[in-house]
Amino acid sequence: MPHISNFRLLFSSSTSSPLRPLTTLLPSNLRRHCSVFSPLRSSSSPGSRRDSYSPSFTRRGESTFVDRDRHSKGLPMDETKSLGFNKKRAEGRDGNGLPKKELQLKKRPRANPVSTISYVQILGTGMDTQDTSPSVLLFFDHQRFIFNAGEGLQRFCTQHKIKLSKIDHIFLSRVCSETAGGLPGLLLTLAAMGEEGMSVNIWGPSDLKYLIDAMKSFIPNAAMVHTKSFGPTSGRAAMNTELDQFKDPVIILEDDVVKISAVLLWPRELVRGESPIGCVDVSSSILEGENRNAFGLKPGDMSVVYICELPEIKGRFHPERAKEKGINPGPEYRELQLGNSVFSKNLNIMVHPSDVMDPSIPGPVVLIVDCPTKSHFWRLSSLDSLSNYYSVLSSEESQKNVSCMIHLSPSSIISDPDYQTWMKRFGSAQHVIAGHEMKNAEIPILSASARISARLNYLCPQFFPAPGFWSSKQSGLSLDSSFSYKDISDPRKITSAENLLKFNLRPRDKIGLDRSIIPNTLTASKTIDELLTEIPEIAEAAENVRNLWDPNRKGEEENNTLQEEPWLNENKLPNCLENIRRDDLEIVLLGTGSSQPSKYRNVSSIYVNLFSKGGLLLDCGEGTLGQMKRRFGIEGADNALRGLSCIWISHIHADHHAGLARILAQRRDLLKGLPHDPLLVVGPRQLKRYLDAYRRLEDLDMLFLDCRHTTESSLSAFEEFLQSPDSEMPSPPRSPSTQQGLFTLGSPMQSCWKRPGVSPDISMAFPILKSMKKVLREAGLDSLVSFPVVHCPQAYGVVLKASQRVNGRGKLIEGWKVVYSGDTRPCPELTEASRGATVLINEATFEDGMVDEAIARNHSTTEEAIQVGAAAGVYRIILTHFSQRYPKIPVFGESHMHKTCIAFDLMSINIADLPVLPRVLPYLKLLFKNEMAGDESEDVLEESVGVTY
Repeated sequence: MPHISNFRLLFSSSTSSPLRPLTTLLPSNLRRHCSVFSPLRSSSSPGSRRDSYSPSFTRRGESTFVDRDRHSKGLPMDETKSLGFNKKRAEGRDGNGLPKKELQLKKRPRANPVSTISYVQILGTGMDTQDTSPSVLLFFDHQRFIFNAGEGLQRFCTQHKIKLSKIDHIFLSRVCSETAGGLPGLLLTLAAMGEEGMSVNIWGPSDLKYLIDAMKSFIPNAAMVHTKSFGPTSGRAAMNTELDQFKDPVIILEDDVVKISAVLLWPRELVRGESPIGCVDVSSSILEGENRNAFGLKPGDMSVVYICELPEIKGRFHPERAKEKGINPGPEYRELQLGNSVFSKNLNIMVHPSDVMDPSIPGPVVLIVDCPTKSHFWRLSSLDSLSNYYSVLSSEESQKNVSCMIHLSPSSIISDPDYQTWMKRFGSAQHVIAGHEMKNAEIPILSASARISARLNYLCPQFFPAPGFWSSKQSGLSLDSSFSYKDISDPRKITSAENLLKFNLRPRDKIGLDRSIIPNTLTASKTIDELLTEIPEIAEAAENVRNLWDPNRKGEEENNTLQEEPWLNENKLPNCLENIRRDDLEIVLLGTGSSQPSKYRNVSSIYVNLFSKGGLLLDCGEGTLGQMKRRFGIEGADNALRGLSCIWISHIHADHHAGLARILAQRRDLLKGLPHDPLLVVGPRQLKRYLDAYRRLEDLDMLFLDCRHTTESSLSAFEEFLQSPDSEMPSPPRSPSTQQGLFTLGSPMQSCWKRPGVSPDISMAFPILKSMKKVLREAGLDSLVSFPVVHCPQAYGVVLKASQRVNGRGKLIEGWKVVYSGDTRPCPELTEASRGATVLINEATFEDGMVDEAIARNHSTTEEAIQVGAAAGVYRIILTHFSQRYPKIPVFGESHMHKTCIAFDLMSINIADLPVLPRVLPYLKLLFKNEMAGDESEDVLEESVGVTY
């Protein structure tokens, strides 16, 4: 992994700025503590060593450098022009001419199965947010296997320094967003590692092909060439002759250290009146007759039990015994050690291996069980193929002792007495329960991020509310809701999964549970105690921050600092905030990093909280659902999902949409059986390819609308059509020469087609546009308008405009206006869309000294993002989408900082608090004054290349 240079200051110098340093906003008795932030030039300024990132995979080619000289001289940006951009990347041609990657599987040396270290380990239980399925690592010295790759796996592995580059195989127990939501991002990360990239084998039931087809719309095919599925074909009637082929375990991998087999489960309808869960001792007769009729397997029905068998260890060979049997040293010794009998010519007898060797020691066996429903358990409990692993058959030679069973099944299944009776069949096996037990819901698995959140909450709880996982009341969970094991003879053989819990398999004398590296429980109080010890003056700073909300506050800050600033008149409260209510709008920054999830910042997602009127999501990177649950708690996040009105996606890069399927699936499950409308998803047309393919795997309960149909010109044409006297919902035109009715020459719709910027197939979107109009009205919004930006093909920004309201004096007040840039270079479209905005949420991926890199990637620097807002007269600017080079805090200058704020994950900005927003910034300097960049330098991958992000 690339090295991240040491500490970068929060604020770089800005020699052209006439403003005083931001430390003047602090009370005088705290300013001395911020001396470390005296203006210095950024470590990436021209002439100094640049960050190790190199845009070598992007050929600038036709890049345009408009006004670069004016920019470098500190002159004002011409807001009608771009500051330069990578034209090839914007048009999707930046990969042309580059050799295609052929990702290779890693080559591993042969291993000695006796001496190799091996264990099975829990990676990310999902128990703090319950948004995904736990992952399991099977570790060998030279090989790594992962079972399930839910969202958040990358962040968890980064947090605990687990090297994903070592992974050889990924196995899915089911194919759905819960088990595979983190797979797209993981494949993209591996594909971008090193010069050539890496690949892994992906295994799963036959439904895997639907997921692969969907991911091909945004993942290079080279990253998915090693995918292998098994099992009966879903989506059609499966005759029992086909299903019979999968009664026995399918051996999918066998090498010198492990054999992995798959046992397939699918739901089966039982005889009327028979309880699916009550079939532990089901006889073979129940499989006959009506239940063997053809039935349809739906995608997502298949589940897998994985059997991992380590080879046996041969018993010790005794040369003295061989000599007694008349065997001379040499090839005959070797044959006996290999398990073959040899004839002793000296004694004229046959000598068997058991005569000269100790008994072999059976290899450990691990079962990973995912039984999602009672109907699946009916199948599981009746499988003859597992009988060899039941301890009740100990007298049979074929019996294999199971050392450890990891249960991914939900607690509703595991707590059933019949399931627990089935568990007893495996005798002394250690059972690890990993299926979303409630009792650990208050323990954050991303401790580094939780630590930052707790510190921010202490300093400014108004913008950084306490995370939901530290409040069991907020989460709505009973922490004592874990189930009991009343039917298990030895309760010591049952344990709840914990993050990084191990079960050692080799060496043999270490076999058993290992809790030595389970992370210590993190509490908010402990984190704050550490903070006060580290920065004692933070207590006074927190008091001063609270005073910012006190209208009667007095002191130096009120009397001297704010009133003397030269930009006071420029910072005048806009009319839309007059008598604003706190339940009108809250902007929740769920993810504020770019490219890939990291320890401290998740990837892009913004929740626009409209309170009783619902909410919207602007972008939806991987882990968005987990972030919502961390912010609002389990129950609060579920309520937010139920009230979700719309999801808007800026472009097709995975760090902006890879969490979409999980959000949609969770909302679908929450509203199942309740009257509701499909969720509106607005995005670039490339996103529709992905969603259409993915919906073959599981229903997402959504309507899709192309961003180009929500541009100002298209919406204007739509409104013009609605106002025409003969407006009826049109059908798409067959061709210009055969248009009739509404589309004939001179008709109102004909003029719509002629308007510049209007999509020629807008008529197909009219029903959904009418739905969007209804959704916006119910949400109290006047409009949602997309506009093109300069980043990649079909990249957009968005404008949200609230409806007008009447104040207490009967005066009509304009609604607030929020603009989100998506990913973009500074461009006229963004500046124009931001005119007079209440809030501009602008990407600021790179620091000011990395303009060339920003141009190569079609991103913005911090100064460029701020200048766009300043040129457009924006009231408040929120900077987000920071490069993961800056794990905790980004770098930028002081220009226009009186209206600017840095975004952090889970930051929640109420519209009523916008006037105070910039005044908190200098206190953040104090909070991070001792923080060092680079503590995750080995784990952060630079911005991925090509079509990845």
